[in-house]
Amino acid sequence: MIIRLPIGLLGSNCYIIFPEDHGEAAIVDPGITDRAPVDRVLQGHDLRLRYVLNTHGHFDHVLGNGLFVTASVALGIHSSDRPLLMSGGGASDFGFQIPSSPTPTLDLKENTALTLIGPSGTTCCLSVIETPGHTPGSICLYVTPDAALITGDTLFAGNVGRTDLPGGDPRALSTSLRKLLGLAPETQILPGHGDTTVLQRELRVNPWLHRLSLTQRSGARRPAN
Repeated sequence: MIIRLPIGLLGSNCYIIFPEDHGEAAIVDPGITDRAPVDRVLQGHDLRLRYVLNTHGHFDHVLGNGLFVTASVALGIHSSDRPLLMSGGGASDFGFQIPSSPTPTLDLKENTALTLIGPSGTTCCLSVIETPGHTPGSICLYVTPDAALITGDTLFAGNVGRTDLPGGDPRALSTSLRKLLGLAPETQILPGHGDTTVLQRELRVNPWLHRLSLTQRSGARRPAN
């Protein structure tokens, strides 16, 4: 199960993920200063927090790391975004001051798999897909059995992540988006800001994904020399 809490700084989404029969949980992108809304979900579903995971290191997605990370709750981020995280996530560039994040203990690299276990043995698995472009260490998290993709600031409903901030790379972002085209069309897209969507819809209405999809299909039809 996935619960979206659109309560973060600058309108960022915080996600809480757990198996169908509850048990262990992960928080993704706690860009918050008040942990009370998250605690209400954790307590209301009798959840034991196991992971705090960052899709990238920008301050509006990592602000609340220190509210939840403990000796028994691991913090994960891609190693390429660790310097960004530990230097304040770019907050000073926007006139913000944020608390220092705890040091990550998990490197969320391609194909890293994390399993959350429920009391009756049901599981929920999170698999890492590296999607640099918005930042060097941006990732997406594919959640089974929900068939959902938490995309951070890589992909939004009708839009994609900006690449004009330090570390942004438009070519890398295009490559990352092409990778996501290989997912099932019915995949739910849970972005770092804004409403949820479905990949099939984005292939139609998102100008960046639509263009990349057409280019990819054209290349597949092109005869070999």
